[in-house]
Amino acid sequence: MEEHFFKDWQIQKIYFEDKNFPEILKKIKNPPKVLYFMGKIFPKENCFAIVGTRNCSDYGKTIAFNFAKDLSLCGLTIVSGLARGIDTFAHLGAIEIKKRTIAILGTGLDEKSFYPKTNLKLAKKILELGGCLISEYPPGQMGTKYTFPQRNRIISGISLGALIIEAKIKSGALITGNFAKKQGRKLFAIPGSIFSKNSQGCHFLIKKGAILAENPNDILKELNIKISKRKKIEQNLSKEEKAILDILASGPKTIEEILEKTKIDLQKVLTILSIFEIDGKVKNIGNDVFSLN
Repeated sequence: MEEHFFKDWQIQKIYFEDKNFPEILKKIKNPPKVLYFMGKIFPKENCFAIVGTRNCSDYGKTIAFNFAKDLSLCGLTIVSGLARGIDTFAHLGAIEIKKRTIAILGTGLDEKSFYPKTNLKLAKKILELGGCLISEYPPGQMGTKYTFPQRNRIISGISLGALIIEAKIKSGALITGNFAKKQGRKLFAIPGSIFSKNSQGCHFLIKKGAILAENPNDILKELNIKISKRKKIEQNLSKEEKAILDILASGPKTIEEILEKTKIDLQKVLTILSIFEIDGKVKNIGNDVFSLN
């Protein structure tokens, strides 16, 4: 593979002593002495980490994408590890609305070392939208069993808090969660099915004191981001999503009434309502009657 994918960006270096080194990262135990980066890096920035398993379910993908999108709209920069699965969908949620997102890698930033190769295009899109790729490892450093867990302390360390979405008991996402707790960050976890191994890690964290997050508002309240300062999420909704919210604004409606008034097909309506429920925008008040939350 030729070294050309990131030809428009140079790998830069910033040291711990530099005034532009992320201030929040300086305060953690064992901070990186140097950061290699492509894109833009800022000393002060309100970041929030979203991580989870590579082998995630559609449930996890939907939550990662929508939480990242909504939190980005409210002024938080989403941070993740650019891994397959939950990390990918967290970055995509920010990208969907053209917001900045930061990827922390466990390899060098050169194309030869970059991992996973399947996310090279995603990495390039992050840079095109003003985001950043960061690593404490120099170009040429391949990923190892040591480098990936170590980079997780940076994911949580550069962030105000971290959300764990789907994680097995022994997983990298739980390592990030443990770092977050030790660093004094707000730690959140998404509940799931008791029959799913991907939920076991999140339930373990909740038992140990992590905050159960059912919608982005749970996170915003804990981070003291006032409602009056939030950007209206509705401005980035699709025509179909806006139509359904407009219908529900006049009062609770059955699915049949929503179908009749919006002329949207059933599968699309069900998908939108499911996402709205996860986001906390609407609730099912019984017998498939939906209302604004």
